[in-house]
Amino acid sequence: MTVKRMPKPRLLALLGALLLPGMVTCAVAEGVVKVNLADGFDFPVGKPDATGYYKARGMRLRSPQHFGEDWNGRAGGDSDLGDPIYSMGDGIVTFAYDVRNGWGNVVIVRHAYRDPASREVKFCDALYGHLLSITTTVGRPVKRGQQVGTLGSNRGMYPAHLHFEVRYDIHIGMQRTSVPADTTHWADPTQFITKYRRLNREWQPVAVPTGTYQEYNGFKGL
Repeated sequence: MTVKRMPKPRLLALLGALLLPGMVTCAVAEGVVKVNLADGFDFPVGKPDATGYYKARGMRLRSPQHFGEDWNGRAGGDSDLGDPIYSMGDGIVTFAYDVRNGWGNVVIVRHAYRDPASREVKFCDALYGHLLSITTTVGRPVKRGQQVGTLGSNRGMYPAHLHFEVRYDIHIGMQRTSVPADTTHWADPTQFITKYRRLNREWQPVAVPTGTYQEYNGFKGL
């Protein structure tokens, strides 16, 4: 008796069809994962409202450029060193490495959300930089408010703080000079969180593209 092996694409499609609504999988198809739509976004420190923290530096796309925000504890100095850093929303970890140089430990989480105005499903990436430690791994689904790392200083290179970015362009990864410095590619993190603070919960996962980053110093994200 000869047993025929089911072609891999068909097998993956069948596995995807068998998933219960609301489940997350990382093996639907090459270059695609199924991720729950975010039901809103919170601040990555002092969840959910950044209690006990302040924005020491905001986003600036003109020279001298600063592509995100720096968040510090109100007690000052390195009093916030080791504080928990949280994912701003439901998503999937696409990068989680110690890339050293001026970055140190970096986590990037990809989010899918439905824009209330256009009703379109959109994607964005949130970057958490200079972490003391990483508490997640590439390919892991995360929930809003789930810890992904601890606040650091990149081995004492800077006073302890979180460097936090939100990107509309999901191809940037660690290559920030690869796209223009404009609001088509970059979001002001606080404005983004405020705008999409509360979204409707949808239980049907959506397909999210992966493998969109260039390799950085030998590190390749999901």
